[in-house]
Order: sequence, then structure tokens, then C-alpha cells
Amino acid sequence: MKTDHDQYKNETRNQSEVQLEYLGRGLVAAVTSEGVFLSWRLLGNEVSGFSSNGLTGTDFNLYRDGSLIAVVCDSTNYLDPGGTPDSVYYVCAVVDGQEVDRSADVNPWEGPYYEIPLQKPADGITPTGQTFTYSANDMSVGDVDGDGEYEFFVKWDPSNAKDVSHSGYTGQVYIDCYKLDGTLLYRIDLGVNIRAGAHYTQFLVYDFDGDGRAELMFKTAPGTKVIRYNQAGQSTTETYVTMPPEDIAAGYSHSDDYRMSSEDYYKHIVSVFMRWHSHEEVVAGRWPSTLEECFGIEQRYDYPLSRGDAERLADYFLDVYAPSRSGRNNLRSFEGFVLDGPEYLTVFYGHTGEELETIPYKPGRHDDGLMWGDYAWNRIEPGNRVDRFLAGVAYLDGKQPFAIFARGYYTRAAVAAYSWDGKRLKEKWFVDSGWVSMNNPFHDTLGLEDGRSEKFGSLAKQGAHSLSVADVDGDGCHEIIYGAATIDHDGTILYSSRAEMPPESKEPGAISKLGHGDALHVANIDPDRQGLEIFMVHESGASGPYGYTLRDAATGEVLYGGFAIDDVGRGMIGQVEPNHRGLQTWCSEGYESDEAFGLMTCTGERIAAQVPGTNMSIKWSADMTTQIINGRFDEPVTIDDWKRGRLLTAEGAVSNNGTKGNPCLVADVFGDWREELLVRTKDSSAIRIYLSTEVTDRKLYTLMHDTQYRTGIAWQNVVYNQPSYTSFYFASDIDWGMVPVPQLYLPRARRR
Repeated sequence: MKTDHDQYKNETRNQSEVQLEYLGRGLVAAVTSEGVFLSWRLLGNEVSGFSSNGLTGTDFNLYRDGSLIAVVCDSTNYLDPGGTPDSVYYVCAVVDGQEVDRSADVNPWEGPYYEIPLQKPADGITPTGQTFTYSANDMSVGDVDGDGEYEFFVKWDPSNAKDVSHSGYTGQVYIDCYKLDGTLLYRIDLGVNIRAGAHYTQFLVYDFDGDGRAELMFKTAPGTKVIRYNQAGQSTTETYVTMPPEDIAAGYSHSDDYRMSSEDYYKHIVSVFMRWHSHEEVVAGRWPSTLEECFGIEQRYDYPLSRGDAERLADYFLDVYAPSRSGRNNLRSFEGFVLDGPEYLTVFYGHTGEELETIPYKPGRHDDGLMWGDYAWNRIEPGNRVDRFLAGVAYLDGKQPFAIFARGYYTRAAVAAYSWDGKRLKEKWFVDSGWVSMNNPFHDTLGLEDGRSEKFGSLAKQGAHSLSVADVDGDGCHEIIYGAATIDHDGTILYSSRAEMPPESKEPGAISKLGHGDALHVANIDPDRQGLEIFMVHESGASGPYGYTLRDAATGEVLYGGFAIDDVGRGMIGQVEPNHRGLQTWCSEGYESDEAFGLMTCTGERIAAQVPGTNMSIKWSADMTTQIINGRFDEPVTIDDWKRGRLLTAEGAVSNNGTKGNPCLVADVFGDWREELLVRTKDSSAIRIYLSTEVTDRKLYTLMHDTQYRTGIAWQNVVYNQPSYTSFYFASDIDWGMVPVPQLYLPRARRR
């Protein structure tokens, strides 16, 4: 069947060019107290060189009401003191003295922000009778119709969305695609078999096949469906994703509901116990042959267990053993988790939401987390480590984007890379650490760090609550920075960082992995060193060598760091103090008396005991320093400068995810090189896009034409949202001669 997707083709491509998006001029105007501020894009392929204050190449003629008002050569913004709210503007590029590429006409915004109206989903009710509401959460952008301007993707989270370690039912998750004017193109209902929370739905919006239009990819399940709308905003059709024939033959259907009640979970435990004698780890001799030995009690029953004996052991496990390990182990109330049923990866056509292909998600969950270690610690958390997902976009061959989908990072870690040619997903490589062996799945004492895979075992236990993508070794191809380990572009392990445990730790002198962490940043932090650096915080506490580290991105070598007794939960980088060269690093935790904590220079010198916020940064200022986004729960979102104080208070707009205080998105979506702040109104009736109206004389192409930054925007919504960084040093003392001039292939959608 010929679809709308089939009606477009690519332009001819030079094989030395990197595929990125064709973008229009992105002209925007906003009324300020001093006149009308205007801002527009310089494209990556319009650059010819550099000067003392920016890049050179295309210049611009700016028109108001049909009359030329300015020739702009040294920037891509302008303050028009004679402008009014009724003025009409357009800009033309000037090449060899000739005007080309006239932009569309624009009218000024009434203030510093623009609102995209949203269609909020209806409230819902859980199987146990609790009501829930919806709010807009993570966002992404992509050009789905080939006009050179972005459409806006919004994930709707229910008010009962939860971290995977928390029991309880959640409402369904929705992903909407909107035009800038608020037209809802379609809504994807993920269905009851995908839980709501930061760890479950990592959605990628990107033009993977180079047809000039973005696709949408994410994990789906039986019950996932696409809802399309007409111009009046009314739903017209609903279409479920295509289940593989083998799943249909096995009896699966879109009416299946795999959410577990507490009674279901009890039956599940009984079933696991009845099959204990045949479990692969028991048969292999790695786990005790009886559950009594696992629990440290005398043997009472014969194996295979009868149902009655399995029930008696299940009662003991739930009512005695689990609570004895931790007072938080109330497994009798465990409910709402999805521990069974098919899992898929689906590609959708970005313009219409049409499903293009659905395949099984790799790797599958295997079990309820037993082999992932979910029962092995004092806090027993079924469905926790097994259901930790990451995703990203990477130019693995240096030319075209590949989709990255992953599962696990506390123990086993597995990562798959796919290309999309417009018809089929093709696996490029699959990296799997293998299981981390345990001697007792209910109370492991081995404490091994590596997985069983000879090739990939070192990836285990190193992941973070996000990932990053960058060319760390300078070969022109992207690597996957998977927390404290890095996967090379060819699917091999480039390195897995370890260090010596300090005297204050639990095992002084031992060599240990740096381990898991909640924040990860990859950038050119120290401009006087070759290549990029990685700043990461770690939560191992006294069981690990560091609470935070700055590492060489090419080798994983620790350049400096600080030991911490407890989990260091947040960390950030940026140039907040321009009198010191390089980007600064800082953490949310630490001790003012500890010289290893505080505001640190790129070389590890402490310059302040107090630190800025750690939730999100933004490139907002005219001088290319870094600003910090603050505001949590129902507080207004703010933008703060470490030296100048508050620059913006977004009254009526709030952040997401409680104390994490995440905006919906921070990205260079239009205008000059500075980032826009995208946040929801308090009632989620609209998304506000805030624009910096501070005039800058610095000329730089849109950040979206740097592959490291653009892929960062694609993965910004993943788990604990992190900022996106350019591949080059970005700060007030930027060396313009070191800014790469990209060789770009910018496909435009064309009708046949």
C-alpha cells in the first residue's frame, strides 16, 4: 500500500557529508520595553570562516513592513527600536551581494514567550479506584512535514506516574505531536501494558532515513494505538500497532492487561517457587537447590515443590523473610507492575503517526528481575532493575543517525543499535554484559562487578540514569557514553572506568568500578586539553572510589574527583564564573569543609564553597556563559545567572518531576544560537516557549547543526533529563577558529 510516507525522496548526497535536518530561517520577533527584538538562524552550511567575534559567511537584510531597516553582518539578531506590535518582518540571506532565501513573514510576540495550546487527556481511574489527572512532561522536536520548521512532541504523564522502585498502578502514557499553532496531528496511547514514569518511555524523534521528515521510535506493547484527529481537533481513527504473527498465534491480543494485582503477584511467586528445581541457575549449580537454603532456614519440603508447599514458602518469603531484610519490604501490597507479556519497538511516521514497523524489544525482560538482582539486596524491588530503559541517537558511521535502545544498568546492561532505511529496522550491533553471577538471588554475597560476557562483561553496573553520545576518540564516529563505561562506534567496549578505593572507603586499596550515577555530562570542559571530558556523579558512597569524577572521555582516566560517604545525587557543568578558563563542575552534595567539593574549575581547583543549582542549565546569555534553570513542584520556573542574579521568572509556568525541576525541553528550536526554554503552564493547557531577548554580537550557526548537540536534544527526555552540549568548547572565551565548519547533507522532502 502506498502511503504518504512513500511520496518523498532525497536529494543527491556527497558521501563526505553528515546527514542533518534542513531548517528554515527560524525568524522570531518579540516585543520588549526597548522595541522589537528579532532573532534568526545561521545554518551550518552557510559558514565560510571566522572573525574575532564569530563565524563569517552569509549576511542578512532585515525588513520591516516591506522596507529594509538593517544589514546585519556580525550576528543573527537585531533590536528594532521603531518596531511595534503590528509590524511585519522578514529577513533575506545575502550571498555575493544578492538576496536569496527570503524568510516567511512574522509578527511580534506580545512578550518574551509564545504559547502552544495543548489538548489535555481526560482524567482516569485505576483498577483499585484511585483517580488521576494528566500533566505535560518531557518533550522533543522534529520536522515531520519537511517544511524546515519543527513540530513539537509532548509526553503526557499521569499524576500517579512512579519510579520503577515504587509499587502501585499508574495511568496510561500518551505522546502527542503538535504543530506550532497547536494543531494536534495525532496522539499515541501507549496502553495499559506500559507503566508511567521516567524510566519506561524513552522516545526518539529524528530523521533516521534521510527523507527530510522525522520518524518517532519507542518501546510499545499490546494495547498501544495511534489516534488521529481532524482539523476540528476531533478523533477520527484508532489503529493498534501490529503484533508479530507468532504473538497472535500464541494467543496474545490488544485487549490483554498484564498489570499485576497483589493477588496476581502472590500467584506469580508461587509459580516461580514451584519451578525452582528447574531454574537455569539452579540446574547449573550457581544457586542453592532449595529455597530454604536461600532463606537461611532448615529444609522443610521436597522438590519439585507441590503447590501447597510452594504456597507455604511464598507465605514465609512475603511475611517473614522479606520484612526481616528491610521494613520497606511490604510485598503483600505489591501491585501495578507489568512483569509479563510481549514488548515491542515501534517506528512511527512522524507526520501522521502511521506505524511503519514493529519488532520485539531487545533484550526482553527474561523474568521479574530475579536474575537482574531485584531480590538480592536488603530492599527487595521486583520489576526494578529489569525495567530500566535508555535510548539515544548516534552517528555510528559518522554520516547517518542510528537508533540506540538499552535495558539495564545497575547489574546486567544490554544495548542495541539499529539503522532505519524507511522500510526496515536493521540491527547494527548488540552489546550485552551478560548476567552478573550471584550465589543466592535472595541474598547475594559474591558482589561481583562484571557480567559473564567475555567481550562485554565490563559494561555491567556502570550505567547512569541517562546516557550521552559524542565522538570521544576523534575518529569522526559517535561513541555511547554509558555512564562510567563507553561503547565504541563499532559495538566494542572502548573502556570501563575503575579506580583505587581511598582510605575512607570500605575496601581501601581495592580497584573498583566507578559505578552508577544520576547525572552525566560530556563536553569540552577543559579547552586546554585534547578532546572531550566526562563529568559524572556516583551513588556508591563508601562502597565506591568516588562521589564524582571528571574523566578523559577518550580513555576514561579520572582527572580529578571527590570521595563521598553517601550517594551524590546531582551534578552540573557550565561556565558560570567567566573569570576562570574552561567550564566549571559542581555537585549538589558534599561538605563545605571538604576541598574536593564545591564549585571547581576544569582543572580541579575549588573557587567557591557554595554552588549553583543542579537541575538543568541553559545557553541563554549574550556572552555565552551558562545559566541555571531553577524552580520545582509548583514554584515558577526561573533562569538564574551566577554573577548577575535572576534573568527570568516564568510566572504561571512550572517544571516537571518534583525536586528534579526539569523543564519540558531546553533546545535551540528557532532564532539565533541561544537555547529556548520550553515549560508547561501550571494547568498544562499550553506549552510556553521562552526566548532570550538580550542582544548579542556573537555569530554562530544553529546548535542543531552540531551532531553532538542535536543528538543530545533527541535523548534529553531520557530518564533524568540532562543538558545537551556542543562538540566544541562553548563559553565566553570561545576560540572561533576551533569551531568546526560542518559538512552537511540537509535532505529536503520532495514530492515525486
